[in-house]
Amino acid sequence: MPSEQIRSPRPFPRAHAAKGVALLLVVAVLLVARVPEPGADEVDSLAAGFSFTPLELEPPPGLPMREHRDLHPDYEGIQAWMSSVGAGIAVTDLDGDGLMNDLCYVDSRVDRAVVAPAPTGPPRYDTFALDTGDLPYDDTMAPMGCLPVDADADGRMDLLVYYWGRSPTLHLASGDAPAADAYEAVELLDEGFETWHSNAALASDVDGDGTLDLVIGNYFPDDAAVLDTSGGGRPTMQHSMSRAANAGENRLLLGSAGADGPLFTDASQALEGKASVGWTLALGTADLDGDLLPELYVSNDFGPDVLLRNDSTPGDPAFTELGGTWSPTTAGSKVLGEDSFKGMGIDFGDLDGDGRLDMAVSNITEEFALFESNFIWMNTADEALIADGRAPFRDQSEQLGLARSGWGWDIRITDLDNDGHKEVVQATGFVAGEVNRWPEIQEVALVNDELLADPRVWPDLGPETDLSGDGGLSFFARDRGEGRFAEIGDHVGVGRSTVSRGVALADTDGNGVLDIAVANQWDTSVLYRNDSPDPGASISLNLVRPAEHGTTPAIGTGVRVTAPDGRVHVAQVDGGNGHSGKHAPELLIGLGEADADSPVPVELAWRDDRGRVHEAEITLTPGRHTVVLTDGADIPGTGSGSGS
Repeated sequence: MPSEQIRSPRPFPRAHAAKGVALLLVVAVLLVARVPEPGADEVDSLAAGFSFTPLELEPPPGLPMREHRDLHPDYEGIQAWMSSVGAGIAVTDLDGDGLMNDLCYVDSRVDRAVVAPAPTGPPRYDTFALDTGDLPYDDTMAPMGCLPVDADADGRMDLLVYYWGRSPTLHLASGDAPAADAYEAVELLDEGFETWHSNAALASDVDGDGTLDLVIGNYFPDDAAVLDTSGGGRPTMQHSMSRAANAGENRLLLGSAGADGPLFTDASQALEGKASVGWTLALGTADLDGDLLPELYVSNDFGPDVLLRNDSTPGDPAFTELGGTWSPTTAGSKVLGEDSFKGMGIDFGDLDGDGRLDMAVSNITEEFALFESNFIWMNTADEALIADGRAPFRDQSEQLGLARSGWGWDIRITDLDNDGHKEVVQATGFVAGEVNRWPEIQEVALVNDELLADPRVWPDLGPETDLSGDGGLSFFARDRGEGRFAEIGDHVGVGRSTVSRGVALADTDGNGVLDIAVANQWDTSVLYRNDSPDPGASISLNLVRPAEHGTTPAIGTGVRVTAPDGRVHVAQVDGGNGHSGKHAPELLIGLGEADADSPVPVELAWRDDRGRVHEAEITLTPGRHTVVLTDGADIPGTGSGSGS
């Protein structure tokens, strides 16, 4: 019997072996790193403490309605993409009744900024659209958002509207009751209007002189002529999907402390590089190192976000970029300041209860389309890093179950049942249509960067386009046993399936829980009234400074509250952080199971109207409180106050 021929195994190339090992390692890391999805019982348990009722916000009757934007001819082929922003919402107190129950929202269907009473109470005035009066305004311009700000510090809340096609307009309040004729439209810029394409705006005392300044985030270059149907300008798209730096210039405008001269002067030279010419969709400020000078986070589409340490002195703004720290277990885009993701929202809040502010950033997280990750930048509590020019933050989005949600926009860290633990809400979705265009978007992502900047080479993205059209409001609650978050929006009344943009929080009816206002794109915006069945106690702080007509919000004031159970809560008065949603300038802090007469120690730190730093410790009880900040912290009607 002949012997069988025995063959040696075919050699396996080392290169293939290396690739195989690398693939196995990647799969292993994903299996280990990704947190498991919650089960139905866990979701039901988390949802039991929340309930919201949607109340729709209809624009004033008689305004013409549209479904898309009229564009420069070079942009017409990507009409859906170019029509994907422009819905925004803000909550504030416009009529001085002591409640944050007035809305200024931009409805993209009517292309107007609309003022309305919150529908959680009886109507106090007729809904109306802001008028630009004699200021230049035509079809090459469209509003993108509304920022409440007391621009002249007189105690009446004014409204700043920012646009594609022109620089922002200021609508100065001249009366007590909100009405169309109670606002005077003036140019924000003393020299007249310029052609900007703005998608974010906030108010903050950047240079520490005691007056509010403005930061405006611009998107398209000034000469892009996006809405010019006559074909002028130089239409331009981003020149890279991950390192684009050919956008419009971001602006820093310093407020004036004097009675004469312009309200704001340009100091944009203080913003450089990625902080200046990235495609900015969101902005955020918060004091991260305890000097009462707000750091600035610039959330850029198509390229790295930027965190800037504030080194300013009065009248002289200055910043230092804070870079993240890489380690062998850190992906390149998970290093702060080095990401290639599509930043679209930013918010600050203490997620883990360690008394330090963390940061939440929205990106695009479509698993079978564009698979990035949201950022949850957890504060590592190493303030020495900030002094050394490094950012004390590491992304923990995957570990917390917050990495994926969809096509993200505004994101908020908040407590919606007053149990003293945070929830996260996020606007999601891009454009809704009948034809899935993700294959085309994946193709365009591979185009040479220089070609990418030309809108004429982009694929067809017409009105029928669908890209993440099943968005809405994502609602994440935390399982304190497991330590991770689960998305439960459909179980608590906020999972409406429409593309959304801006998210703003406020206690609109004064009942001690936060409502959620959501701006939807090409759809009716909604205020979700908080009807949670058994919320904990809360303390609501309206922190203000004296003004000619009452008081003005003390933007940037820091608060440290010790709850009766010993937990410490930190917060700062927000001046417009995020994409197109603007919080009410009031702090509401959940206290858990606290008695109505429980003493609550409150530590305050603020700058007065001359920029001087003060601190105070006061004791309050659960409920609503107004605190007037001067040299001390005074509580009207009690005669009490303290400070240093």
